[in-house]
Amino acid sequence: MPNKEKDKKVEAENKEEEKEGKSLVEELEEQLKKANEEIDKWKNSYYLAYADMKNLRNSLEKEQAEVRKYRGIGFIEELLPVLDSFHVVLSNEPTDPNLKNYLMGFKFIYQNMLRVLEAEGVKEIAPAVGDKFNEGTMNAVDTVEEEPAGIVKKVNANGYKLHDRLIRPAQVTVSVAKAKEDEVPEAEIKEDHNEKSDA
Repeated sequence: MPNKEKDKKVEAENKEEEKEGKSLVEELEEQLKKANEEIDKWKNSYYLAYADMKNLRNSLEKEQAEVRKYRGIGFIEELLPVLDSFHVVLSNEPTDPNLKNYLMGFKFIYQNMLRVLEAEGVKEIAPAVGDKFNEGTMNAVDTVEEEPAGIVKKVNANGYKLHDRLIRPAQVTVSVAKAKEDEVPEAEIKEDHNEKSDA
């Protein structure tokens, strides 16, 4: 009998230990679950930060490449009056034979300057008289009434591009359609209307 009581006591202790073991396992499983959730949270934060950093790096590299590509715009804009002066000098044909020799030297210098600029990505926009007016690369600084309309009549200054960016459009005189004699210009109509309303 004492053995039965002893067995019951051991059995009760075993059940108690088993209960404690189950609750300990459940507690450890809960802690493991929380730890895994925490790991997932930090892993996601890491991947987001990594992606943001990579995007920022790509954006900065693209921006730096853009800056390097167009770094010479300010210098080229300062050089435009010099190039314009060469253009004016070379567009006039001298009558004096001595001046023709100087003109050949100027032409050589001008072509060398253009070659150096082309090596840096500068392209000269040099329309010719008789070309069709192009709004994307030309600026009409003057007009003449002549048919057909939209034709370059005079090149006042060449234009320049750096790679694909327009630095300055070519400055040209363009032909426009002649106004019909029986049509009253819009400005005169407005003046007549204003005079009548004042009276």
